[in-house]
Amino acid sequence: MSQIIKAAIVGTGFIGPAHLEALRRLPNVEVVALCEVTQELANEKAKALGIPRAYLFEEMLKQDDIDVVHICTPNFLHYAQAKAVLEADKHVICEKPLAVKIHEAEELVKIASATGLVNAVHFNLRYYPMVRQMKTMREKGELGEVYSVMGSYLQDWLYLNTDYNWRLEPDKSGDSRAIADIGSHLLDITEYVTGLKITEVMADFSTVHKTRLKPLKPIETYSGKMLTMDDYQEVPINTEDHATVLLRFDNGSKGSVTVSQVAAGRKNRLNIEISGAKSNFEFNSERPNELWIGKREKANEQLMKDPSLFHPEASALISFPGGHNEGFPDTSKQMFKEVYAAVASGKQPENPSFPTFASGLRELIIGERIVESNKKQAWVEI
Repeated sequence: MSQIIKAAIVGTGFIGPAHLEALRRLPNVEVVALCEVTQELANEKAKALGIPRAYLFEEMLKQDDIDVVHICTPNFLHYAQAKAVLEADKHVICEKPLAVKIHEAEELVKIASATGLVNAVHFNLRYYPMVRQMKTMREKGELGEVYSVMGSYLQDWLYLNTDYNWRLEPDKSGDSRAIADIGSHLLDITEYVTGLKITEVMADFSTVHKTRLKPLKPIETYSGKMLTMDDYQEVPINTEDHATVLLRFDNGSKGSVTVSQVAAGRKNRLNIEISGAKSNFEFNSERPNELWIGKREKANEQLMKDPSLFHPEASALISFPGGHNEGFPDTSKQMFKEVYAAVASGKQPENPSFPTFASGLRELIIGERIVESNKKQAWVEI
């Protein structure tokens, strides 16, 4: 492989340009190609984003100089596109969820393992330095035995019945929305930081807007574009706006998570609080440079992001000195640094530090059990 690794991005909604921006901050990576659903749209987006080449997906796969493909398309396309990328002998980074069906994700894990190609799923929120710091502190015994976990992921981008996106359509997004979309990040971080496995779930969903007004013209996620009432049609909604899930872990401890996309004023707030025998950790993604550490017998602590105060495992995810804030865009950059180090070596590491297709399969299994629990209104084993 040449010294400069060449990448292509498939899909240019909200998250595709986020991948592009992060990749442009890596000195050994060049994004040379972009794919969209039509050649005309690909040409338009490539020009707007400053990418030299524009293709349809099948034509991009034929380009021998493209080493890595980033799949940033709607959920229902992930399986077929990831499979095609692997079969074209290219490394792949896929947005979550890895697929919409468990058997599809299982097949992708097998194919990726057989090829030895680098495979990753974009659970980028692991890459807040504070999240890695919490994980490392737990591994070093500073948390103690985990007693309980309380988490939430709250947004308001679907607060109004006129808010609409392809994620509201099960044929494109899958049977779950809030849990599959933002809940998967929270559940991934929960197992990642605590080192525990979720063994049982009890879920309860609610759909606040039983019908929504679907725009008759396309709008992009988070674009904020305004339409008139004549631009809408009323459609039924069958996926959850809000979900609460009780959790049981393999060490016998308990937890709960709440996710909502209809929480006014909460723009993108992941909050996790882990209670242990020695300390309590609380992290809030809207204040990503702070970690609250609770104590019983002495004053609580507020750790601010500063590489000189972090464990080395976590300071590796920090690019700027203390007092220079880092946030959401930096999580993708830090994740891609680790993924592209593997790409430079030419194969998937034996024990990857980054979330893999196996991680994607794990979250898909948990998500499907949560959907099953809501339908049965009962505890379901994972």
